[in-house]
Parts: sequence; structure tokens; C-alpha cells
Amino acid sequence: MIKQSLLENRVIWYESQFIDEASPQLFEPDFWKGQDKVIGSAQGRGTTWFVDLGNIHAALRHYRRGGLFGRLVEDRYRFSNWKKTRCYEEMMILDRLHRAKVNVPRPLASSAVKTSWTYQADILVEKIPGAKDLVAILKSKALTKELYQDIGKMIAKMHQEQVNHTDLNIHNILLDQSKTVWIIDFDKCRVDPGDKWKNDNLKRLLRSFKKEQDKARINWEEKEWQYLINGYNGYSNQI
Repeated sequence: MIKQSLLENRVIWYESQFIDEASPQLFEPDFWKGQDKVIGSAQGRGTTWFVDLGNIHAALRHYRRGGLFGRLVEDRYRFSNWKKTRCYEEMMILDRLHRAKVNVPRPLASSAVKTSWTYQADILVEKIPGAKDLVAILKSKALTKELYQDIGKMIAKMHQEQVNHTDLNIHNILLDQSKTVWIIDFDKCRVDPGDKWKNDNLKRLLRSFKKEQDKARINWEEKEWQYLINGYNGYSNQI
């Protein structure tokens, strides 16, 4: 169950199954380093820290802006209300999908800190053990027809919950060691009515395959896209 705790100018949401106390230290890398609980890190827009919570491994991420505006205002966002913060919205989408048995990281905790008319945010989510994104995998080998179908099915399952993944690309689709498909990175994603955006999601994903075919020389052929679409349509037609 996700609980909420108000601490002065901060709100923390946390999954009580994994987090006992809503502490600001949950979102401080130095705290985890001092506990010798940091098990790794990854560089992106900022540093994502991987930490050992004891009962689960987690990824800690601070929200940062991208693009030109991000150079001016690195990590602050305009505040309207707590439930419009990016960390709360991402946590609720992950919770919705996890409850629907879509393979996404379990949301563990998130935090928004308000200062005047802006806020800063952090999120702590499950780290998928042994998982690699499609770019890393496709650099060394091709995927089977069945795996492409599984990817299509998982996207269809996400779409069934009306979740619009506004940045669906092959960096955000993972395969773990048992070849289970996972979808990650739901920042700025939303629950949308209707269906038109679903095709837009798929077009964006196809552009991502083509881009990485040129950029990273991945083992992918355009004819394999149809395997993914067959899996997507096959799941959708079962509903």
C-alpha cells in the first residue's frame, strides 16, 4: 500500500511493503554510501544510484531537466499542487501498471520538496535484476521472433491500461536473464483516454529501432518490426 507523509515543505510517498519509514534520507546518495549500501550507478541526465534496501534492490533518481532550459534551471519545476508533481505522477502510473501485472519496476518511494513556487523531486524504484536494454542486447545478437512478439504483447498490455508512454524507445525496453520483457522510465507519461496516441507510441518505437540501427549498428531488420506488431495485435484482439 502506498502511504503519504507530510514533513514541513516535503511530501514523501512510500510503499509500506518495502519502506518502513518516510525519511528524507531515502533520497540522499551520501546516506546510502555511509551505510555501504550503494551497489552501483549509471550516468544519464544525472547519476542514478543503485542501492540495496535489504529486501529489494532499488534505483534512486533525481529529476533533472533536459535541453537548453535544463542548463538554466537544472532540477526545479513549477509547483501547482502535490499531486501534479512529476514524482507523484510517475509513482502512481507505476503502481497502476504493476497492479495490472504489466512488467514495470515497482514504485518504492518518491519525494517532492517545495520552495516558494517551485519544487525538486526524487524517486526510488525497483532495480530489475540482470536486465539489459534492447540496444545493449541487439549490439551483440538478434532477437527471436517470439521475443519480438513478447515485446508487442507487453506494450499492448500497457496500452490496455490507457498509459501513454510518451518516450517509448528501445532504451526503455529491457530483457532480464529469463528473457522477460520489462518497460521502464515513465517520467512525463500519463493516463490518456482514446486510442490515437497508441499508434503514435508505436511509431516512436519504430523510429528508435531505425535510429539505433544507424547509430549503434544493432542487429535488427525492418521486417522484424512486423513480429512485434503481430504480438501487439494478437494480445489486443484477445481483450
